[in-house]
Amino acid sequence: MRVLWITGFLDSPDPDVEPFWLAVTGTRLSERRGGGTFATLLPADGDACLRVQVIGSPYPGSHVDLHVADVPAAAGEAEALGARVVFAEPGLVVLRSPAGVPFCLVRWDGEALRPRPVRWPGGQSSIVDQLCLDVPAADYDDEYEFWAGLTGWERAKSDLPEFAFLQGDPALPLRLLVQRIGSGPVGVHLDFACDGVDAEVARHVELGATVVRRVPGDWTTLRDPAGREYCVTARAPRGRE
Repeated sequence: MRVLWITGFLDSPDPDVEPFWLAVTGTRLSERRGGGTFATLLPADGDACLRVQVIGSPYPGSHVDLHVADVPAAAGEAEALGARVVFAEPGLVVLRSPAGVPFCLVRWDGEALRPRPVRWPGGQSSIVDQLCLDVPAADYDDEYEFWAGLTGWERAKSDLPEFAFLQGDPALPLRLLVQRIGSGPVGVHLDFACDGVDAEVARHVELGATVVRRVPGDWTTLRDPAGREYCVTARAPRGRE
């Protein structure tokens, strides 16, 4: 399966948290669709890679959309690797990975131009450039193999044993990080790359986020106003060649 684009979805009980995400990402909201359920976070430059969805659950979360040329064929490949189909309609298949990570296969719509990082008044630049898959230790090795097989992306180890990366075409806006966690539930969270973590975290807190934990010189975990965790990392934001 060839992944032609990738999107991070923010799934929320109501749209009240959306102004926060517009502010921290420097995007604007598209017209709503699907009866008001869905909208896209439109960057000032490049093609969108973040979307929002109002869900029926009181628990906020995130999920991955992989954009492909042939959705049914890609769904067949995912099932052969161990994924389970939850819902299907023309142009869309909703699945869960073997460990239960939610993701969708959607029809590619020509997206090709990765957004540039945003430079903020504090001097730092930032951009969401990574989706982290949080996987319990018991499922971690098999789950990493599933995502590597599904995407065909290059594998890269981290300096920390609990992390491993999957990097697709450099033109894609987001990469995958697979994180080994304790016995907690599987999930997905968004990661910002930033060249000034302290200033960026202060900006997020001023907009309504709460700091959960700090790893000095590396990353800070925060909660958005809906209670969803995400990270601001010291990874340098990529420009666009």
